[in-house]
Amino acid sequence: MNHNTPLSPRPLRHLSDVQRRVLSTAQLRAHGVSTAEINEQCRPGGAWQQILPGVVLLHPGPPTGEERLHAVLKYATRSPLRAAQGIPAQPAPAGPDTEAGAGAAPQRYADPVITGLAALTLHRFSWAPPLLSLEHIDVLVPRLRRLRSSGCARIVRTSVMPAPEQITGFPVAPVARALADAVRELADAGAVRGLLSEAVRGGHCEPAAVVRELTQARLLSRPHVVDAVNSLLAEGRAIAEDRLYRMVRENGLPDPVWNVDLRLPGGPYLGGLDAYWPEQAVALELDTRAPRPEEDALWSEYVRKREQLERLGITVVHITPRKLRDALEQQAAVVRTALMASADRDPAAYVVVLPRS
Repeated sequence: MNHNTPLSPRPLRHLSDVQRRVLSTAQLRAHGVSTAEINEQCRPGGAWQQILPGVVLLHPGPPTGEERLHAVLKYATRSPLRAAQGIPAQPAPAGPDTEAGAGAAPQRYADPVITGLAALTLHRFSWAPPLLSLEHIDVLVPRLRRLRSSGCARIVRTSVMPAPEQITGFPVAPVARALADAVRELADAGAVRGLLSEAVRGGHCEPAAVVRELTQARLLSRPHVVDAVNSLLAEGRAIAEDRLYRMVRENGLPDPVWNVDLRLPGGPYLGGLDAYWPEQAVALELDTRAPRPEEDALWSEYVRKREQLERLGITVVHITPRKLRDALEQQAAVVRTALMASADRDPAAYVVVLPRS
């Protein structure tokens, strides 16, 4: 028997070409290959090789990046019975094929999820290395799974499995979660900063989502991660401000005064604003807070400022970077409505408008 010999009459048409080259020992036995035959084929110099415990590569050469991914997922698949049948432990949504022959539906793995640098590579991050250069492929499994890291498969346990995104047939962690799992293993400050920056600059996710995952992973005690997060938040705010300028320009809104402080005449400081329309007494505030412990106090300050301005008759529009990214025209409509409604309100109190200090 060699890797070109048919395994059994049981069909493998539901598997793509690359999946037929990576099979579990349970699958091989289900197709009539005995344990003795598997061991014989996987001997040094044999036609096959055991790439991971219980996972066989049906050719003698080095595995491709995709073969390694399939091997790791097979190793981490929950149900041996269903793995033997070549189907997932639970149904998973369909996605595009990878190296699949005509009409071949890619196999789905519902439980384990690719994360870390391998996931970022699949998300097409330029800062993430090629699959073949990765020593380990991180895979998320439920915390109670009895499974150890082995070979190229590094097991990452979690109490809450993220909803995976299907990328070329692989279940992949969302960017923010994959970033946190990658950063956990990285000591290179430049690489951490580059990955976080690309996540925001490339439109993969908002800074708040990244910081939330880093906080949950307890990574914000590491100085090089904190430095990267501060740079990320500054870059995220700059991107959000550019979108805000575009919202005003492209939707025909009247020009506001930008980045100003408000004070009562001869009185106290009222707060800083990203945009203010003095004639209509409409203020706009861009919320670029990130979910960190100190942000609770900052949110209280947001609320205090908003309530104080509204008592003075000033309408406050609160916009998040995500809303600007995903619903720019809708946010423009909210601002336009506030500006038009000013004609029906009592005049606001007089305030002094100064450049933001």
